[in-house]
This record gives sequence, C-alpha cells and structure tokens, in this order.
Amino acid sequence: MLGLEKKLSKAWEGKSAQEIADAPVTAIEGVSKGDAEHLLQAFGIKTVRDFGTNKYFRWAQSIATLAD
Repeated sequence: MLGLEKKLSKAWEGKSAQEIADAPVTAIEGVSKGDAEHLLQAFGIKTVRDFGTNKYFRWAQSIATLAD
C-alpha cells in the first residue's frame, strides 16, 4: 500500500504506483469527469502521469515552494 488511500478514488486504492500513474486523472479523489475533460482540452492531460509531469503545473509548484 502506498499510503494514498484518501487521495485516490476507491477503484484505484491498493494499485501499484505504475498502475496509478497510467490511470485517468479521475483516479485522483475529487477530480471529476468534467475536470478531466477541461484538463484534456486545455493541457492535453489524460493520465495521472501527464498531470504530475505537466510543465505548467511543475513551474507553478516550484514558484509556490520558493515563495514559502
């Protein structure tokens, strides 16, 4: 178990990191199908891996970290 139970939708609990990375973004708790459609249209994001490695999100995360 990766300790991600509260961060994933029930269907993805207990899956490996590789399976989760290749899962649709809706595997993340709180990301709806509508959210997923917006992410796809705006950024071409289909999977959790795409979401986590998107350059714009990584840049924003770096800036937020520096600001803290």
